[in-house]
Amino acid sequence: MFDNLSDKLQEVFDRLGRSGRLTEADVDTALRQVRIALLEADVNYKVVKDFVARVRERAVGADVLRSLTPAQQVIKIVHEELIATLGEPARLDLSGQPPHIIMLVGLQGSGKTTMAAKLANRLRTQGQRPFLIAADTYRPAAVTQLEVLGKQIDIPVHSEGIQPPPPDIVRRGLRKAREEARTVVIIDTAGRLTIDDQMMEELVQIKSLAQPAEVLLVADSMTGQEAVRVAGDFHNRVGVTGLVLTKTDGDARGGAAISMRAVTGVPIKFLGTSEKVDGIEVFHPDRMASRILGMGDMLTMIEKAEATMDQEEAKRMEKKLRDASFDLDDFLKQMRQIKKMGPLTGLLEMIPGVGRLAKDLDPQATDKQMKRIEAIICSMTPSERHNPGLLNGSRKRRVAAGSGTTVQEINTLLNQFRQMQRMMKQLQSGRRGGIAGLFGL
Repeated sequence: MFDNLSDKLQEVFDRLGRSGRLTEADVDTALRQVRIALLEADVNYKVVKDFVARVRERAVGADVLRSLTPAQQVIKIVHEELIATLGEPARLDLSGQPPHIIMLVGLQGSGKTTMAAKLANRLRTQGQRPFLIAADTYRPAAVTQLEVLGKQIDIPVHSEGIQPPPPDIVRRGLRKAREEARTVVIIDTAGRLTIDDQMMEELVQIKSLAQPAEVLLVADSMTGQEAVRVAGDFHNRVGVTGLVLTKTDGDARGGAAISMRAVTGVPIKFLGTSEKVDGIEVFHPDRMASRILGMGDMLTMIEKAEATMDQEEAKRMEKKLRDASFDLDDFLKQMRQIKKMGPLTGLLEMIPGVGRLAKDLDPQATDKQMKRIEAIICSMTPSERHNPGLLNGSRKRRVAAGSGTTVQEINTLLNQFRQMQRMMKQLQSGRRGGIAGLFGL
């Protein structure tokens, strides 16, 4: 979502770093480019004006201009002010007696129904007993969509079709949730193409009836400046407690995230990162600010790994690496584990210093290459995976025919695998250049 903004800001700071000692004019020139980058990213102009003013006030101070590394000091100030603009981290309010009620609101097409299922799935992994209520009776197939998603993740959905008024559906759904001793109830409310009085009045009735602990505004991150107006209208009428930005894996320019938080004063709580039911991330302002400035995000990467990797398998692999007995079968298992964490280019961007290299990679080409490697290894026999040295000319031709690849591609994979094995041995023996070589590979 923030790729374009990140690229432009990094260009600004690269030029700033080449200036040596800074003057006030250097800072003004850099901030002018920062202002343009933020406006092009669709950040609200008032937010941009306040942000740049705060940065300038700190950046033209004597301590910065006299510093031996003034460019780094300016980047540090921009980073801190970006965190302040994105707000403090906030979590769902699940205090008090269950069931804890969460009400999702937003315009039609923002992704509310899918987000309801994602949120329910996430809360269940945290020990909750979620329950979904299908109260969107206006959009065709909205009720059916939530029922299908509920079956997919094995979470009950209360639905009554499209005839009863939504407040009545919610009332009966809450009664059923209490009877089943559910701990969290998520209400999927109706959206419209535009905000209207009838829509808002219905939401006010549902809120008064349900008394939700959280009213989350689900907003499409690709709507730009319109998202700011929508957030303000919903907040004024319904009293929003948190924001959820969807479609952040698309080509949105990122301005909505910065603007909505700054204009409404309401914290962003979650990001929708894909269409899959596990495509949801907790929003961390400090991590997002680091991503925007190209500083990586190792914490999120570690959390992704912990959530998707089999811990016992990881320990077994570590032992095999130490024993230098890591084979192609193990390599295939590890590659499949990594694929569960998301696109490889997205993971590389979270590693400090590697993000720029990842931007040069084509995600589709990278994914295609991983599939070809998987096909090659799957076309080998167990003994060949364990001992690639068995692969002579005729065996390679058989593997190539079975995987739809060429002997040349198989040779390239085997050479890279042998190189990786050598790097692993260097790392174990502590020889210099091991880590650098591994990154180069």
